[in-house]
Amino acid sequence: MADDAEKPARDYRETVFLPETPFPMRAGLPQKEPQILAKWDEADLYHAIRAERQRAGAPLFVLHDGPPYANGAIHIGHALQKTLKDFVVRSRFLLGYDVDFVPGWDCHGLPIEWKIEEELRAKGRRKDEVSKAEFRQRCREYAAHWIEVQKAGFKRLGVLGDWENRYATMDYGSEAAIVAEFHKFVASGQLYRGSKPVMWSPVERTALADAEVEYHDHVSPTIWVKFPVVEGSDAARHASVVIWTTTPWTIPANRAVSYNPDIAYAVYEVDTMEEGLAFEPWAKPGDRLILAENLAGDVMKAAKVAAFRKVESVDCQGVVLEHPLAGLDGHYGFQVPMLAGDHVTDDAGTGFVHTAPGHGADDYLVWLAHGHREIPDTVDPDGAYYPHVPLFGGLKVLETEGKKAGKFGPANDAVIQKLIEAGRLLARGRLEHSYPHSWRSKAPVIFRNTPQWFIRMDEPVQTEALGGRTLREAALEAIEATAFFPAQGKNRIRSMVESRPDWLISRQRAWGAPLAMFVDKETGHPLHDPEVDRRIIEAIRAEGADAWFNRPVTDFLGSHDPERYEKVEDILDVWFDSGSTHAFTLENRAHTRWPADLYLEGSDQHRGWFQSSLLESSGTRGRAPYDAILTHGFTMDEAGEKMSKSKGNTVDPDQVIRESGAEIIRLWAAMIDYADDSRIGKTILQTTSDAYRKLRNTVRYMLGALADYSPDEAVELAEMPALERFILHRLWELDAQVRQGYETYVFQDVVRPVLDFCQNELSALFFDIRRDSLYCDRPDALRRRAARTVMEAVFERVTAWLSPLIPFTMEEAWATRYPEGRSNSLRVIPTTPAEWRNDAEAARWAKVQQVTSVVTGALEVERREKRMGAALEAAPQVHVANADLLAAFEGLDAAEVFRTSQATLLAGDGPAGAFRLPEVAGVSVEPLRAEGRKCARSWKILPEVGADPRYPDLTLRDADAVAAWDAAHGKVDA
Repeated sequence: MADDAEKPARDYRETVFLPETPFPMRAGLPQKEPQILAKWDEADLYHAIRAERQRAGAPLFVLHDGPPYANGAIHIGHALQKTLKDFVVRSRFLLGYDVDFVPGWDCHGLPIEWKIEEELRAKGRRKDEVSKAEFRQRCREYAAHWIEVQKAGFKRLGVLGDWENRYATMDYGSEAAIVAEFHKFVASGQLYRGSKPVMWSPVERTALADAEVEYHDHVSPTIWVKFPVVEGSDAARHASVVIWTTTPWTIPANRAVSYNPDIAYAVYEVDTMEEGLAFEPWAKPGDRLILAENLAGDVMKAAKVAAFRKVESVDCQGVVLEHPLAGLDGHYGFQVPMLAGDHVTDDAGTGFVHTAPGHGADDYLVWLAHGHREIPDTVDPDGAYYPHVPLFGGLKVLETEGKKAGKFGPANDAVIQKLIEAGRLLARGRLEHSYPHSWRSKAPVIFRNTPQWFIRMDEPVQTEALGGRTLREAALEAIEATAFFPAQGKNRIRSMVESRPDWLISRQRAWGAPLAMFVDKETGHPLHDPEVDRRIIEAIRAEGADAWFNRPVTDFLGSHDPERYEKVEDILDVWFDSGSTHAFTLENRAHTRWPADLYLEGSDQHRGWFQSSLLESSGTRGRAPYDAILTHGFTMDEAGEKMSKSKGNTVDPDQVIRESGAEIIRLWAAMIDYADDSRIGKTILQTTSDAYRKLRNTVRYMLGALADYSPDEAVELAEMPALERFILHRLWELDAQVRQGYETYVFQDVVRPVLDFCQNELSALFFDIRRDSLYCDRPDALRRRAARTVMEAVFERVTAWLSPLIPFTMEEAWATRYPEGRSNSLRVIPTTPAEWRNDAEAARWAKVQQVTSVVTGALEVERREKRMGAALEAAPQVHVANADLLAAFEGLDAAEVFRTSQATLLAGDGPAGAFRLPEVAGVSVEPLRAEGRKCARSWKILPEVGADPRYPDLTLRDADAVAAWDAAHGKVDA
């Protein structure tokens, strides 16, 4: 029989309380998320939360959805925006609100028309070969398809909302409501028809609002043109005023030349020309030119003049000019007046502005200011000169068909050649400059005089809504009453509203809500008859906007004479559509209210949806339809470049979801400062995935450590050890931070502190110190019970706090802990007791961790030099000269804090050779080895190992724990 020393040691693994949980380390989000979504759908989660909040009498919060355009699959910008909205919805639910959020879509307008035209062209059909009814139906079907595609994409991201009752601007009820809003402007007298130059897209054949225009670099021809003086001083009468322009095609529409009385002008005579030129310049010695004194040198250089002299100063008031094309066709034989205008500068050009009132906003205004009314029409809707324009009839300013669509046509060159023929061209060149383009077709636009419908910005209106204010005044007052996140958004939209022109609301297209009204042919005034309006609205509500285009006018006019009235068939600007969504989404619906608490969109919507909603609502209701506006920046690639398919630097959210899960997009959105432009790409997403993995492991550890936890083992605050009191204090601090972050929509102020807490105080401190206790203490030990009590409090809060941001993972964690429980999303943020605040423990542990960092540093050196392995092999002797740091360890087990088997704290500086860190003064460490035997269960090295004869290879603590385990499992030896 072998003696006891030769017997194999007992395997104590079964007595160690290792974490156990089915919550997997690998998330498998692409597979797990759809399962969670299915459960949410089955439970009708959004309405279930609302019903529960309403039963509790919760306050209402309304987030009105700015409608994305129903054209194409969602992109990463969509994903960011809808995710931010979901953060708002879920966080308000968490804070105890009843939240109304109805997703919606913008369906009318040019992009869809373009797609349908492309489809028709692919089938060999032209748009004008298709009836308006068929064309509109194709547009409607196209938009309906993409609504469903985008809805599926948004729901896959985990976005909560009233999806089954979504709104769309093309719904019959929506179209009726939009037209009803339009009728309010008609009835109030704010609407008028004007003939003025507007930005016009020949390619799209429609007028564009400011919000539909973007600026790109463009190379334009530049010309210096001579206008001979026919009336003026003696010196001026034998000279020519020189203008400079980048739009030669507008010369046939010239009716004046503008000057600024504050600019000094003079007559200059050409003496000599440059020699050795490869061409013969158009200027000649003896030519007399009138120029701004500050620009004379630049103009002469462009004209290849070698020497010139000033003849005399000139006063331009009362000067009359001859049109430069007068010698070629009698049509241009009219006099060209010089008009004073503040818009003229001597920063560039010649100091004069060629003025074509039909093709420029400043030109138009200065023309009217001097008493002129007639505006010439020179360019047709297709971007060609009208046939009646002498010398140039039919020539294209912009090409609208074929491969050259969007390119400038022959008009510029034709005008230049005629100016050369007339002897009126002084010089020519080319200039790269910022030029307006349609944001949809990307083609250049032109200013073109057209009859359009406008809403007045600056006429006082005596309605209940405006009360004698102008629309601009009401809108600016509404801006002041609105909260902005970030705050600088207020200045941006205010500056836009302060300077914007009257609101152009008509478009000459087919797919949209109509300007459904009749105009008196004799007076030119819109017909305002409530009965006519009622019949129009009822027809559109029953049949959609098609009713306006398809039904005979007699269905609407009633007793009015159809011969007297013109039916307007323009459609409304799509910004008027989307600006009216508050009227049919927030009003006349149960469980919501007007105005909305919040509108949330990209920062570009200061000139778009925020502004159109502001103007529409201010004009009809006297205030904004929102109390607050939140804006986010654009999504850029990892290098900060704008994303473009042609560059190949786009991020497809669908691909990210398939590879990593929607949770990774959501965590990225939570961690960024969304108010600025945000970068995203493979590296950034990998970093986000790493942060997610660390968080998941923290949650997994808690679930494992809380296995079989019962409230019966909870420990009261007064009995808690110091470490647990510190963690509860941190929960108290974080609770305030989380609430503040959600209240102010600063989501990174929620996720980053919570992630830091999980990584630092939990994983690196609390879990690390308490791992030994959780694994090896007996179940009824106070220290172990206290740790699990606090861990339960942490789990309850972290799963709630992060639920709005990463709801899939928090739902999975909650369901793992409470498999028969309710959805985590139904919870309200837990109350955190005020008595958990403990500033003294916070101060203590800040000091403890300073000392611990020196001990850790010393042990790392020992491991690196292979003098020591695990920290449990150590018994550091720690010298602390700072009395406050030393006092911080009062009542603590230093070895437990340092995660070593033994430790000694001594007052004083310590020996010269001891390990020190320069950033922690007064602390030094001698990394001594622990003495004693190694415990077979906890691996601690202590002299007491074997002191309990029942368990000769265990510490006394471990022996006691194993004895309790043996008793509980019927393994007590006889």
